[in-house]
Amino acid sequence: MTEVRTLKVALLGCGNVGAQVARILIEDADALAARTGARLELSGIAVRNVNAKRDVELPQELFTTDADTLVKDADLVIELMGGIEPARSLILTAIQNGACVVTGNKALLAQDGPTLYEEADKAGVQLSYEAAVAGAIPILRPIRDSLSGDRITRVLGIVNGTTNFILDQMDSTGAQFADALAEAQRLGYAEADPTADVEGHDAAAKAAILASLAFHTRFALENVHCEGISNVSAADIAAAKDAGFVIKLLAIAEKLTDADGGEGVSVRVHPTLLPREHPLAAVRGAFNAVFIEAENAGELMFYGQGAGGTPTASAILGDLISAARRLVLGGPGRTETTTGHVPALPIDAALTSYYIGLDVADQPGVLAKIARLFADHGVSIEIMRQTIHRDAESNVETAELRIVTHRASEAALAATVEAVKGLDVINSVTSVLRVEGV
Repeated sequence: MTEVRTLKVALLGCGNVGAQVARILIEDADALAARTGARLELSGIAVRNVNAKRDVELPQELFTTDADTLVKDADLVIELMGGIEPARSLILTAIQNGACVVTGNKALLAQDGPTLYEEADKAGVQLSYEAAVAGAIPILRPIRDSLSGDRITRVLGIVNGTTNFILDQMDSTGAQFADALAEAQRLGYAEADPTADVEGHDAAAKAAILASLAFHTRFALENVHCEGISNVSAADIAAAKDAGFVIKLLAIAEKLTDADGGEGVSVRVHPTLLPREHPLAAVRGAFNAVFIEAENAGELMFYGQGAGGTPTASAILGDLISAARRLVLGGPGRTETTTGHVPALPIDAALTSYYIGLDVADQPGVLAKIARLFADHGVSIEIMRQTIHRDAESNVETAELRIVTHRASEAALAATVEAVKGLDVINSVTSVLRVEGV
């Protein structure tokens, strides 16, 4: 009988995800060996404190604080430490020593992914990161492999479960942002410091990764326009709901062509109105989903749990098995496919629609003035709704206008809103949100 090869696996980090990865490697060792063609031996787990209490009971002898030595002796390295350093240095050490690397570190990939990809290419090893975007959802490999013969034109993603839970709570219960955030923290969906989630930074890192794979160009975090949800009010949610929309924090990457035929990619994260019939509008709670538009495949959607120990561990193990199979069978490592350079476009170049809420005087000619101003700025109105309100004390009537525009450049839309603020019939601009899917 042929002797089965053993591959040493070093695990860096043993938090919620890392502990589940270690458990699966130990409990399912025989099944993983059958799928891989080699035994995956967990050679050690690098942690800051070997005596820390953990949710999963693991052999104490596996724990070490010497990550550098552990990495140098491994065939496969799983990095789940998070942050930039020492994760970056340890990954580079692993690559330089010929180990394949699996990571879920979206912040590191968004900031310094190109360096890591280049080093992996030079060393001929595999750098895999399926778990960096949308947890258990297999999205990066389908973009890189299954759609490699197609042209992706657009990616829309709900890639942060915390913000989706908050916005869903606001939509379904009428809660204010602060109350929905507190509930997310109580249930463990949001951290004590939720800044990375609610200000869009987590989603922006994932948007950079999605754009890099979808458009075969290396995009970094600095190329992503980012806005969070902390300014989304219950009134915004209610107005959107009344107009047939739902608000989601979307990561958007799309290829745009200018009048001269030049191409660029807009990568952005911001609160967005979606029609309630759009597939992404139905994504509830802390779930994630990614919606892809491609020239030949048409519209595709990938949906599932975007976080959590066992779902994310599933993505890590998928990458690990793939890398281990490559070591068993031979051949070069796979990291990414970059075939050229498509420039990242500023937010002003993005094509989108606007939802604009206006408090206006209730008098003849108001609608005509507003419509004329929009036309002067080259922005077409798709929907305009008016609701009359009477102040109980003053008995003065005002009108609330809700306008949805056709798609136009961000620059033209922003200029239109600024011009609207100067009209003498406008009391206030109550909300401005971008719209997709109309």
